[in-house]
Amino acid sequence: MLRHNQFKISLLLTLFLTFGSAAAALAAELRYTLSMPEPHTHYFEVEAELSGAKKKYVDFTMPVWAPGSYLIREFPKNVESFQATDKSGSTLRSEKIDKNTWRVYSNRADVVRVKYDVYAYELSVRTSFLDASHGYVNGTSIFMYPEGYQDLNGTLVVKPYTGWTTVSTGLKSTGKFTYTFPNYDILADSPLEIGTHKVLTFTAAGVPHEVAMYGEGNYEEQRLLADMKKVVEEAVEVFGELPVERYVFIVHNLERGGGGLEHLNSTTLQTSRLNYGTESGYTGFLSLVAHEYFHLWNVKRLRPLALGPFDYNKENYTTLLWVSEGITSYYDDLIVHRADFTSVDRYLAVVAGSINSVENTPGNKVQSVAEASFDAWIKYYRRNENSNNAEVSYYTKGGVLGHLLNMEVMEATKGEKSLDDVMRYMYQRYYKDLKRGYTEEEFKQGLQKVAGRNFDAFFRDFVNGTKTPDYNAYFDAAGLQLVNTNEGSNAINLGASTAMSGGKLLVRGVNRGSSAWEGGLNVNDEIVSVNGARAGDDLERRLASMNVGDTVKVVVSRDGILQTLDVKLLKDQSVRYQFMRVNNPTETQQKIFNKWLEISNG
Repeated sequence: MLRHNQFKISLLLTLFLTFGSAAAALAAELRYTLSMPEPHTHYFEVEAELSGAKKKYVDFTMPVWAPGSYLIREFPKNVESFQATDKSGSTLRSEKIDKNTWRVYSNRADVVRVKYDVYAYELSVRTSFLDASHGYVNGTSIFMYPEGYQDLNGTLVVKPYTGWTTVSTGLKSTGKFTYTFPNYDILADSPLEIGTHKVLTFTAAGVPHEVAMYGEGNYEEQRLLADMKKVVEEAVEVFGELPVERYVFIVHNLERGGGGLEHLNSTTLQTSRLNYGTESGYTGFLSLVAHEYFHLWNVKRLRPLALGPFDYNKENYTTLLWVSEGITSYYDDLIVHRADFTSVDRYLAVVAGSINSVENTPGNKVQSVAEASFDAWIKYYRRNENSNNAEVSYYTKGGVLGHLLNMEVMEATKGEKSLDDVMRYMYQRYYKDLKRGYTEEEFKQGLQKVAGRNFDAFFRDFVNGTKTPDYNAYFDAAGLQLVNTNEGSNAINLGASTAMSGGKLLVRGVNRGSSAWEGGLNVNDEIVSVNGARAGDDLERRLASMNVGDTVKVVVSRDGILQTLDVKLLKDQSVRYQFMRVNNPTETQQKIFNKWLEISNG
């Protein structure tokens, strides 16, 4: 009986401590203030105030990466002048305990206020930037969080530089330049554009959309807004709902730029300011819009199990970036086609081009797309001169696998179902019903449920393996055949990428298995002469008269020492696919072709 009472006392004490801790967390308040009094110096000033914690010490942590961009970027390297005070302004002792954590000895003070500066001068979609023209904030590179209070709601007050009148962000506004957030994840996932930028608006699927345009561009406003609306509504069609009350596009129009980063109810896009003036540039921008907008569902809500809740202190590994990014790449061009911005022939050329890109990458035979996903942290964002030989892009190959999966689902269901149905099923089951991420096995099960067919071999050979698909076995479902126009050619391929620099012809890359690879050419070699003739920027012309099997003497300067290499010219093994329609397609083939490419049967 005594032991039983001791157990009850212990249980009550545990409950008291647990609920007491939870109550303390609920009683706490969090407030950030973001200032930029001297933007030309590129420093943001940040103040974070935690009230009601009353702990012996509080650890403030700066994330080391930005979700959606899988690289440890070491954001704490840009932090300076960290200091802590209590409510009265008295200094609190603090120390840095690891690379991204500052410990404040608060002595149970009611208010802990920390201030620090962040140097921000890298204008990319995954970092922060500040200069005399504008400020751009990516949350994980600016805002520390107090450990144990990541689920605490709070307030952000922005103090724009004098004369800056506009802030664009997905955060909910509660007053002029004042915003609220339900937890740190939302604060970190809501970029801000601050300055005097142009704000455009449109409504799609009943939801207001804001387009924050930093910088000039050769776009026509009304046309661009109408076309972005079409892209958005085509994306909504895939999932059948738009799970946001408002959406913000932040667009940086730069001299040179490209890429985007997804967020829960916003995105940041970068493009060349003159990109809108050509057909390819304009449709390319719309594809970027489609890609990042599609992430609103795929990744930000329907996500691999490892991608949320985030650990901001280290890598978050998954083998499924080929789904998160690759399947999204499959949809970006498809959505642009569905919105009538590309013809059928042009779209099929884009698909064939993606297959060519994968099959002409030597690393495709070395690294599986699952491995590419897992190793993104150490490889994809850290490419070197050998990356082409050792790696494959989970974007491009994932997109190609998306086409094959779509064909298999459509063939198995005689055109009644497609990859759209798989994505809808996965979204409903894992995001809406189970409210969690999914595993590779569960993604495979989703495909099997919709198609009524086993996908074990597909995943073994093409996802976790490096086997080359029989593309025609898949695209035959739509009455299409891939034809390699390089087949039968006896063209040679040196297999070395070169560039002129300071009057020297330098080797920049060597492809595995090529003439250059087998002949011993190295990256950074200066090609001095070929068969006794001085080399220059006409190397390809010199080699054009050679035949497969010929051996050429190549003199190179390697680390200042001349060497002569005997390079045997090998046959060009690259492929150049294009689609051809089969003669007399069956009724089912025509049905699948029409459904895939949204061609009216009438």
